[in-house]
Amino acid sequence: MLPLADHLIQLAYDPGISPQPGGLPGLTVLKNVVNSINMFALIAVVGALAVSLGVWAWGHHTGGHQAEANGKKGAQVAAMAALGLGAANGIVSFFSVLGAQVQ
Repeated sequence: MLPLADHLIQLAYDPGISPQPGGLPGLTVLKNVVNSINMFALIAVVGALAVSLGVWAWGHHTGGHQAEANGKKGAQVAAMAALGLGAANGIVSFFSVLGAQVQ
């Protein structure tokens, strides 16, 4: 059995791994696929927002409180989804830089 100091040395070992662009073939294809998925998701969110706003308005004008509440929830979810999709690069970049600072 290894002493405690040897366990700590093994835990502190730096494998020297860091992300490198262009390291694998097909990276540009993967970026294009992810960009396309993001665009598809944004278009779907626009559609969901339009439907939710329509349900909200329909519920308001017909006195359907349940439809109005569901339309409001749908509009909020669509807005948060758009925020998340737009901020995805920044969020990943922020936490990647933050994680790289851990020693």
